[in-house]
Amino acid sequence: MGPRGPWGRGEDDRSGDPSTPAGPGRRGHRGPFGAGFGAGFGASFGPGPGFGPGGPGFGPGGPGRRGRRARRGDVRQAILALLAEGSANGYGLIKAIEEKTGGVWRTSPGSVYPTLAQLADEGLIAPVEGGTGGGTEYTLTEAGGTYVTEHAEELAKVWAPAGETWAEVGDMMLAGRKLMDVLRQVAAHGTDEQRATAATKMDDLRRELYRMLGE
Repeated sequence: MGPRGPWGRGEDDRSGDPSTPAGPGRRGHRGPFGAGFGAGFGASFGPGPGFGPGGPGFGPGGPGRRGRRARRGDVRQAILALLAEGSANGYGLIKAIEEKTGGVWRTSPGSVYPTLAQLADEGLIAPVEGGTGGGTEYTLTEAGGTYVTEHAEELAKVWAPAGETWAEVGDMMLAGRKLMDVLRQVAAHGTDEQRATAATKMDDLRRELYRMLGE
């Protein structure tokens, strides 16, 4: 339905897609900061729970006075809204969600691919014949287009969680992810002394932030 969108091209991250082999670099490993420090370390700053809809933590996805926990259907609504703009594969949808929210909401293949399968089972989306974007591309069916039209206001709300806009937390979330990138480098390549120093600095930062909240 509609033209091929900007999210359908590029290498498809098939990790999480039950029909394709998992990609490299997804399994965490036991490191100096504990089990799972690696690709999966710092999940609060990337895919999965934490900074973004779908899990506990700071920002739109977390509990607290300003944030809220995303509904189970948020990924579903986001996918339908994006496919209304054009066809896309799973990887393209993941990147599009991140771009739409200024990098705050970084959903995972483990939530996107099962949702695509469910929407296909419901007849709201279908694979694109002869897609060239890498991986399976999907587009809205006639029923899907009708659903999007009838629920346009509801779908639009997925990009602006109640009580908070992405812009209000975006800078802090991006800074947090940059910090996690540095910690991964220290864990992988630092000396024992450097890793110990990093752990001490993280503890100092944590205590300072708690003091700030208590002011």
